[in-house]
Amino acid sequence: MSAIRCFSCSPFRPVRRWRSRLLLMGIGLCLATGASAGDYSDREAASAVITAAEEAGVDPEWARQLIDAAQRQQSILEAIARPAEKTKAWHEYRKIFLTDRRITEGVSFWNAHQNTLQTVAGRTGVPPELMVAIIGVETYYGRITGSYRVIDALSTLAFDYPRRSPFFTSELEQFLVLAWESGKDPLALKGSYAGAMGYGQFMPSSYRAYARSYEGETAPDIWDDPADAIASVGHYLKAHGWRSGDGVTVGGIPEDPDPDLFERGLKPTQTVAALALEGLKPAEPLDPKVVATPLRLEEEGGMRYWLGLQNFYVITRYNHSAMYAMAVWDLSQAIVSARSEP
Repeated sequence: MSAIRCFSCSPFRPVRRWRSRLLLMGIGLCLATGASAGDYSDREAASAVITAAEEAGVDPEWARQLIDAAQRQQSILEAIARPAEKTKAWHEYRKIFLTDRRITEGVSFWNAHQNTLQTVAGRTGVPPELMVAIIGVETYYGRITGSYRVIDALSTLAFDYPRRSPFFTSELEQFLVLAWESGKDPLALKGSYAGAMGYGQFMPSSYRAYARSYEGETAPDIWDDPADAIASVGHYLKAHGWRSGDGVTVGGIPEDPDPDLFERGLKPTQTVAALALEGLKPAEPLDPKVVATPLRLEEEGGMRYWLGLQNFYVITRYNHSAMYAMAVWDLSQAIVSARSEP
């Protein structure tokens, strides 16, 4: 069963008995929303979401009140139609994240959480700089975690964005279960326009499948506890196949490769030897039997080429974009360099 659909595999138990929970949350919802009706609770699709959550143990009336509190946000629909990865060239996209300030604050974040990062690195094999860089790219080290209510974002995209409605409907179901179990006020939880939450911007399904408490005793708090956020990012990458000690990318030397070579997806499936025959050779020695992903990105002076290894692919599991993964990797190396300066 996939992580997105598995409602029974939460790594923690509900923190209150459901009857008390329903009473308290019902009062909270009334105070927060007043007497005004929401936009979605009467829709047939919303009823299906409530039924799915009920099967996972969520009280259906509580779930209905929560969806009734959701409000359609036109700005969310506009934002999701123009993500930066789709509208910017690589050299423009890279400049968003490779700034002096983001590098400097990455060093500060690393220094402030050095012990936690080292511990999680020991548990997962994921280097500290990579966890720091992901949190830096996602939320500027926890400073910009999103201003949309998660319930608004997920409801808007589930019910008013047909192209990806199945995905966001599933995420909305997961959010109802997460909110019921975690002890967090569901109307107070905010995130990105896509419903991603906390320091590491986890979607609800990723939270329930991969989030981990640093101490290992309570529900992971990725919203307010940097240690839990770091532990969750490290576990996510480990669970998706991070190989400790392996590289991430190798520079590529193009020899008139067919443009179609770079349109075959992010997953590494061709060997280095096969790629060389198709016109992309590694710029440094690499086992010809290793599988890699051919990459080319537009820099200001023209195209630049790489071979993405397994660990590069793992970074793309966080965000399915080669530009995103390259930005994370470049930022991580810039932070390492800055931190080593006297």
